[in-house]
Amino acid sequence: MGTFTKAVTDTSFDAEVLNSSTPVLVDFWAEWCGPCRALAPKLEEVAQELGAKVKIVKVNVDENPSVPGKYGIRGIPAMLLFKGGSEVGQLVGNHPKDAILEFLNKNV
Repeated sequence: MGTFTKAVTDTSFDAEVLNSSTPVLVDFWAEWCGPCRALAPKLEEVAQELGAKVKIVKVNVDENPSVPGKYGIRGIPAMLLFKGGSEVGQLVGNHPKDAILEFLNKNV
């Protein structure tokens, strides 16, 4: 992962996302997914810019099938925003950095 984003697994998802006091944007991705790789540097920049306001984590769907299945992830990249343990929004696809920031500012 990057300096400002963190990998989360099926095992650590509840502690890192659902029990977080900070809103969490979860990026569901895979190594073989070109759009996912293109999205990664933008998420890193967003995480750096927003700092403690939002935590950005990444779930590799190939290595962690349980969480994506639980949330009905069928296509990647997919980003779900969690606040207080509940899903409050989602973005699917490789979006421009400005669109991600707008989505987060509107929902956080």
